[in-house]
Amino acid sequence: MIDKPLFGATVIMLLIGLIMSYSLSSYTIIQHHYTDTHFFIRQLIAVVVGIFFIVVLSKLDANRWFKPIGVFIFLIFLTILLMMPLLSERFVRSIGGAKRWIDFGVISITPVEFYKIGFIMFISMSLVRTRLPRGTMELKDEIRIFIPYLVILILSTLLIAVFQKDLGQTLVISATLLVLFLLVGSSFRFFSILFAIGLIGLSLLIITQPHRIKRIKEWFLSFDNSANRLETYQISNSLDAINHGGFFGQGLGNGQYKLGFLSEVHTDFILSGIIEELGFVSILFIVLIMLFIIFRIFKIAARVDNPIYYLFCVGAGLLLIFSFLINSFGISGITPIKGIAVPFLSYGGSQIVASSITIGLILMISKEIKPRR
Repeated sequence: MIDKPLFGATVIMLLIGLIMSYSLSSYTIIQHHYTDTHFFIRQLIAVVVGIFFIVVLSKLDANRWFKPIGVFIFLIFLTILLMMPLLSERFVRSIGGAKRWIDFGVISITPVEFYKIGFIMFISMSLVRTRLPRGTMELKDEIRIFIPYLVILILSTLLIAVFQKDLGQTLVISATLLVLFLLVGSSFRFFSILFAIGLIGLSLLIITQPHRIKRIKEWFLSFDNSANRLETYQISNSLDAINHGGFFGQGLGNGQYKLGFLSEVHTDFILSGIIEELGFVSILFIVLIMLFIIFRIFKIAARVDNPIYYLFCVGAGLLLIFSFLINSFGISGITPIKGIAVPFLSYGGSQIVASSITIGLILMISKEIKPRR
């Protein structure tokens, strides 16, 4: 039997995202002269396709299909990411100098959303061979063992953070990989060294890009009440939208800050838009649902015997929670804003389908759990 509570919670999140994509996209629809249901129809198609993948994958035999699917997704989307910097604007859509989307005319996809799944699947299948006796290995031996994975991480960083200018996804993948290193027995000394190197690398990636420096500056200025609101436009409006929502919100469809004050409110700032319209109670409900999804995923990980499935479930759960935290911390001013989608909620077919595939794979694994006697 699949984990039905996990399936149900995922569908609830997808439906909330579908409803809010219709409500929060009104200004963009007017601005670009789209039909009223432009974003709703596209999100509906993505949700239907996502649920289809969840159902199909959940019915497959994990022992037969997990590895082939993992290798396929990893190699295909790694190849696509390698090719994207070389492709022309005709095939790869560029926004702000970042080539993140492959345009097929009717639809476009964001390959990095699918690459993250393949990355975790591949790492899980490889790391399972690495069982270290914690505390008894020399540091140089640990480094030698983990070098292949660090090379893959560096390659991913170049493809995603440098060529696609998407630092948020790199942070999510890096943090997940570091936790998986700990789970297979790496020492805290090795973890601390990698963490320090990661902070240095993060700093370099920030100071070499003017738009990232600008975001850091805006974040610092947001703490200064005397700062010009034009300099903290996005953060200030996000916080105002949250404050305007109060406890019960202004009502579905009655949000004001979606009317041009928050750019792409149905994507990166969807949580701010939801709070304004449906209030604090709505975000409390969403947080509880997300925590329930993570709890079910980790519960499956704890009860499955196969170490590959264990590592994948933990890694997949971390991908979801890190993405949610980076977005929610950004829109609330706790950290600088980082354009990263909220799993299951933000508008975007690639994010919806990729998140659904992740859940489908976990449900496939959940059938391997032996019932307790």
